[in-house]
Amino acid sequence: MPDAGHEEIARSVSAVLAAARAMPVAEDLGPELQQIEMAEARGYFLPDEDESVRLRYLQYLGVRTALLEIPISLAPGSGEKDWISRLPSFVTAFAAACVLVRATRFLTELAVAHPVLWKKLDEEDLRIGLPRKTFTRLYRASASPESLARFRAAAEFYHEHRKQISGLSEDSVVGPVVALLGEEEALIDRRKRGAVWRHLVYRWFSFRRRHRSAWRQVMFGLFEAGGSAIADLRQPGIKPSGAPKRLSPSVRDELLATLRPGDVCVTRHDDALSNLFLPGFWPHATLYLGSAEERRAIGVVLPSEIETRATGPIRFLESKKDGVRFRPAEETLAVDACVVLRPSLQSAELARAIGRAMEHEGKLYDFLFDFRTSDRLACTEVIYRGFHGIGPVSFQLKEVSGRKCLPAEDLLDQALACGFTIHATTGLEGDSVLFGDAAERAFRATR
Repeated sequence: MPDAGHEEIARSVSAVLAAARAMPVAEDLGPELQQIEMAEARGYFLPDEDESVRLRYLQYLGVRTALLEIPISLAPGSGEKDWISRLPSFVTAFAAACVLVRATRFLTELAVAHPVLWKKLDEEDLRIGLPRKTFTRLYRASASPESLARFRAAAEFYHEHRKQISGLSEDSVVGPVVALLGEEEALIDRRKRGAVWRHLVYRWFSFRRRHRSAWRQVMFGLFEAGGSAIADLRQPGIKPSGAPKRLSPSVRDELLATLRPGDVCVTRHDDALSNLFLPGFWPHATLYLGSAEERRAIGVVLPSEIETRATGPIRFLESKKDGVRFRPAEETLAVDACVVLRPSLQSAELARAIGRAMEHEGKLYDFLFDFRTSDRLACTEVIYRGFHGIGPVSFQLKEVSGRKCLPAEDLLDQALACGFTIHATTGLEGDSVLFGDAAERAFRATR
């Protein structure tokens, strides 16, 4: 695959595939569509309908945020003079754009046909920092002539180089997004044929005549306006842009020296957009695996292919937008705050829990937080599927608008009730790693 950043492309492909599965289609929304029709007839949403609509909208915003980040992660520099050499990156980013365009078009057409829905999506929600008229701003950004022209430019490039792109269909990394683009061709062609395109000027956006910054001008442009609108959702005053994480390398190393396989780290990024879409102070969870030697010492037995991928600097199993992956501490603990829960299990029980969790490595991320299926996993589902039913550990899923899930805040409460103990906290009171009663007090102050 002639492109730089093979690992970053693989992660982005996983995120695109997970997002594509999470974006709803009309066939999946029967009850919600019926609720919207009833609300339109009466002129307002009932409280339970309100909750359902808000959940779907927040899911859309969460997936949108993940997709907006993909062009940035794939093009850290200013691009390539010969764009053909970057076809894997183009295919991945353009697939992300198509998924986002399709989802946004579906939502806006629904809102245009049902003004009561548009009004609801534009409401302010102070609980999660959502300002007024968010939906209107996102709609205007996605429907601007400049955004449409950029999509047209990318679509033209796709069609001009379709033969080369089709040649990547058997590629082990980008093959799935090549197939996804094939499924999206009706959308691509429809957007190309729209009457608005006849009145737009494309020369500035043409790949064939652009210099090495064509990537930024076009692919970044596909996401720029929408990205700016999403960026405005950041909670003001929490953290300056670009400020370092509170867990410095020295603090991270101090914490790591005390961790054991099976510890559960629940973390927080002060400036993460996902904080807007997840309830509570603690939105994210990850499982500490320890080293291969530490796992063997407690009796963890894994298939050789899994064990091979979990060696070297790997210390965590974590599910993020790029899927359920083994990750080094430098990635997982690049956070602002962390609380460590330690399970009260015998070695054999702990080994079983860790082994069960590690078997899910490689699966896609679940943007919908639906624990009824296990083909895609959200962050807390890794912990749930590893530990539930082992020893005294029993988690009760929470129903949210018809879906069973386990938010990180609920995971914390239930884990403590099942015998987990607070081992440490950091990032809550200065730069120190706290243990014992001090850690307990710092954690309770966040509740």
